[in-house]
Amino acid sequence: MTSTTPIRAIVTGHTRGLGAALAEQLLARDIAVLGLSRSRNAALHARFPALLKEIELELADPARVAQLIATDALREFASGAQTVLLINNAGMVQPIGPIEGQDAAAIASAVSLNVATPLMLASALAAATTGASDRRIVHISSGAARHAYAGWSIYCATKAALDHHARAVALDANRALRICSLAPGVIDTNMQAEIRSSGAEQFPMRDKFEDLKRNGQLVTPDQCAAQLLDYALSDAFGQTPVADIREINKPV
Repeated sequence: MTSTTPIRAIVTGHTRGLGAALAEQLLARDIAVLGLSRSRNAALHARFPALLKEIELELADPARVAQLIATDALREFASGAQTVLLINNAGMVQPIGPIEGQDAAAIASAVSLNVATPLMLASALAAATTGASDRRIVHISSGAARHAYAGWSIYCATKAALDHHARAVALDANRALRICSLAPGVIDTNMQAEIRSSGAEQFPMRDKFEDLKRNGQLVTPDQCAAQLLDYALSDAFGQTPVADIREINKPV
């Protein structure tokens, strides 16, 4: 993809962690970004006032997301772009713990944020950008989508839903739309800190994640964002609907 191609990107959860790193690196590449999050990224907006547009949105509330979709916000942002990239990054790992201890409201929030919102935005983007010659959707998935973990039944299920959504959408054979549910590896973010703070009775594999942190085996958000964007903007993107960034970047 050449640098002269007009590209616009939509990133959910752009105020911290991987989402903030993705938004910053897109902007640094002179790509306009629409950030969707509960709050705004003031520091990033101060650096890129002309390129960053933000909409405060409770992404775990499908009714609020539907209200946004009903407006012309996505269509207006994408207008004139040849390539439109949607990165469904926002997500939550809670509730952690055995099934009998999971709070019903927490389950509903997780399913809304991790599944309903990405699927709603993917559909809305496809409908609002029919004039773009190249539309790309990235679901931020997880190894938990492909391997079951005790205490993570909700997180595993919701990430697996994104994987299967990408597989099914790919069967639509819309050549102007590429999609991939992409596992980014284990990243040093607030979510990892949240996982390490859970009790062993809630998440029996907690020690493994503590060891990853202790041994410096966590990837930084900036490192992950660079790898992810290189792939998402490459010609290879979309050739497989489910992928792992660690496998893509393995030396041959």
